[in-house]
Amino acid sequence: MWLLNLIRWKNLLLIILVQTLIKYALFPAFYVDTALNDWQFSILVIATLCLAAAGNIINDIYDVDTDTINKPNRVIVGKFISEKTAYNLFIGFNVIGVALGFYLSNAIGKSGFFALFVIISVLLYLYASYLKRTLLVGNMIISVLVGLSLIIVGLFDLIPVITFENQDNQRLVFKLVLTYAGMAILLNFIREIVKDIEDVDGDYKSGMHTLPILIGRARASKVALILSFIPTFILLYYVITYLYKNPLEVGYFTFLIIGPLIYISIELFSAKTKKEFRKISSVIKFVMLTGVLSLLLYVFTP
Repeated sequence: MWLLNLIRWKNLLLIILVQTLIKYALFPAFYVDTALNDWQFSILVIATLCLAAAGNIINDIYDVDTDTINKPNRVIVGKFISEKTAYNLFIGFNVIGVALGFYLSNAIGKSGFFALFVIISVLLYLYASYLKRTLLVGNMIISVLVGLSLIIVGLFDLIPVITFENQDNQRLVFKLVLTYAGMAILLNFIREIVKDIEDVDGDYKSGMHTLPILIGRARASKVALILSFIPTFILLYYVITYLYKNPLEVGYFTFLIIGPLIYISIELFSAKTKKEFRKISSVIKFVMLTGVLSLLLYVFTP
């Protein structure tokens, strides 16, 4: 069980879910041409999971001191496994992920795509070892990597088979993937700030330079509040402009995405305790899940 917790199995399940729904819900709904067969898509998912697992492991290795203060009950490295074993797991997952990426890139005739796996691997290491300690840079890097877990499906499945005849449809669907990825990046960025507020005590003692440490928890909370308005207004505009004729989609987005986003804004306005910020973080994660599940609407609506 410690291994599952070390690699953040719940987060990995979310990656599996979103990539699967993009491949088997979104793409068929628009009748796009795809490059990956089921086996190759499985390799893409496994490669992504391996790199994400490696990133979670190296993050835990570098966060032992911080987590001892912020989350003493969740410390795994040094408690259930040695740091050396954790490093070996980190290297093993990285090697598997990059190797699978190399194989897949060549299998679809896009050998240059292999560089993406190397870049992701390097960024995850740099994030854990250095970037997460710098003001907002680490927050943005990890959020972009979350978005990349969506974009990579479009890159490998749509781009290689674009032709003059299908380019309009392929690009339309790829833009949809980018839209979902952009929303994931924004929501995760807000959540990263909220988590920094929640973990401010341990981060301060570890010498980190997060937003709440530099400007205070109250001001950082207001920054997260202002940012939370952005996805809310975007989705309100989208529902009013494009979905108003479809009751199922209007109801889904209103009650399962927009409603929780408004709740998050209300809570951010008055939140002060660690428990309150932890609850806000959980609600943001719920919104990310319902946002992913909204891909199923393309299956049930014309």
